[in-house]
Amino acid sequence: MLQVTASEFVKHFGLYKEQVQRQPIAITSHGRTSGYFMSEHEYNEYVLLKSRTRQAYHVTELPLNTINAIAQAKMSDIHDHLNSLID
Repeated sequence: MLQVTASEFVKHFGLYKEQVQRQPIAITSHGRTSGYFMSEHEYNEYVLLKSRTRQAYHVTELPLNTINAIAQAKMSDIHDHLNSLID
């Protein structure tokens, strides 16, 4: 990842505006990263990932529909060779 100082970023914003389309840019101030400059596409992906809610359960707390889905799940035949590892 490209890393530039805040003053360098301000002086050459036009250059970094083009480079950010290829990769995010870390902006530093006094030797520490203070933020990131990223393309609209990267930002939209970030927002999408951040907005997804996830719920972790202890096995004893699993909802019944999840238990049923796990019980009915079938592995693809292409993985049959892995059954020998269980025996």
